[in-house]
Amino acid sequence: MDKGERPDDETNIDVMFRNGNLTVFGIVLAFSLGFLNTWTNNPNDWQITDLPTLALIGGGIVFQGSALWRLLQLDSLRPSVFATGNRRFAIGLGMTSIGMMLAICVDIGHMLL
Repeated sequence: MDKGERPDDETNIDVMFRNGNLTVFGIVLAFSLGFLNTWTNNPNDWQITDLPTLALIGGGIVFQGSALWRLLQLDSLRPSVFATGNRRFAIGLGMTSIGMMLAICVDIGHMLL
């Protein structure tokens, strides 16, 4: 089946439902970018132990941004496309959350040592 084709039994997602997801995705992405900005401007010196945190937060932001971009496409009302965007966002949110918790743990570790 071509990418452009869709099964006859696939009904579109309601526009209002998708718009709610777009709003949430945008707000969480902005929060993630804000956290990354604040964390990178931390007065502590950068160490090699900060690289996994940076990779997790950066990777999570990429997934969140790609999910937002996916839901902005014209075909995003198709359930399969909508589900793909939601899955990307969930992966990005998980990665970013783990990265934020790791950043806090690493900073606490630096203060204690």
